Amino acid sequence: MHAGDDTTPAARLQMLHTEYLQPGRGPQNERVTTSTTPAAPLRLAVYDHIKAAVDEATAHTRTVAPGAEPRPTELASLYEWVVASTAHLDTARQQARDALIYRQGLEHAILMGDTAVIRRHPCPACSTWSLFWRTERRQAICVNRHCTDGDGTSWSWTLAQIAHDHIARGLATVSRAT
Repeated sequence: MHAGDDTTPAARLQMLHTEYLQPGRGPQNERVTTSTTPAAPLRLAVYDHIKAAVDEATAHTRTVAPGAEPRPTELASLYEWVVASTAHLDTARQQARDALIYRQGLEHAILMGDTAVIRRHPCPACSTWSLFWRTERRQAICVNRHCTDGDGTSWSWTLAQIAHDHIARGLATVSRAT
């Protein structure tokens, strides 16, 4: 990841805060107020998402590293803090941390309307590039007609499963290369 990379989870979280928190940008699925009540000065769904992501990352870090330094107030530094605070953990716990961060990055992108991030991942079952995001199910669906369960139903994957698979594949590639 290099400076200016807007595809990192931290950059996406910061972009949600600076670009999508104010009304008028992003998906138009916000709660609508009546004409007698003024509109909220910010997008409540985006605010709730940012708060939940920060709270989850903080809780995870505090659970596995109770002695961690205080969390930074800048959103752009949140994930750096999580990684630095948990660098001493064993490989399995670092993998779980990385999957949490990666999943949150996918969530941030999808909230900003970028569902194509799912297409950049192979299906965990058949390894083909056949995943599509289904908003109504909040899952990725494999459209490969040969990738079905015993009943002929297409496999579907949560963002947590995709993130776990992505991180595991990355570790497998690194271990094969060394």
